Amino acid sequence: MTPFTTLTSLVAPLPRDNVDTDTVIPSREMRSTGKTGLADGLFAPWRYADVDARVPNPDFVLNDPIYADAQILGAGKNFGCGSSREHAVWALAEYGIRCMIAEGFAPIFFQNCVRNGLLPVVMDKDVLSRISGTEVTIDLPAQTVTSSGQTYAFDIGEEAKTMLVEGLDGIDLTLKHADKIAAWQAADRSARPYIYLGDNS
Repeated sequence: MTPFTTLTSLVAPLPRDNVDTDTVIPSREMRSTGKTGLADGLFAPWRYADVDARVPNPDFVLNDPIYADAQILGAGKNFGCGSSREHAVWALAEYGIRCMIAEGFAPIFFQNCVRNGLLPVVMDKDVLSRISGTEVTIDLPAQTVTSSGQTYAFDIGEEAKTMLVEGLDGIDLTLKHADKIAAWQAADRSARPYIYLGDNS
């Protein structure tokens, strides 16, 4: 994954609560099992006035030319609820979103973001209202969001921060402890050799 350290972008405002994953990427838009080919279907029910003909809805924020290159999306409470659909994060990432700032996230969606290199930042409603539509700079190592000369701190777990800053997926994170794993396996092989009968490794 691409490491996430700092990012400067406009915050495209989507001030809606309880946005579920079927709205982020409807099931009808998932035509493969891979991580690509999903961006076109991102927010399809809201993004298109005619979904089948792909006629843009001019009132939807991502169709506003001002936010054409926005890499940050600002949302309300409980973003990504409804299911564990990882395609929702894949669609956001393929579209070009690198960070979500919201009042809150569904827990599984939050973890899916981290495991796919997309930074989920929780901010309260007052801060979100100040930064939405503005250019902000996110500094993940410092855990800050800066907008219009004001800097706001945010919390994120140490493991999530490590994965994002170093660009690690779950397997990469485990392999950071490869020496300890190998030492444990060697000690266990010595203590319980009968477990490894027939193992030629």
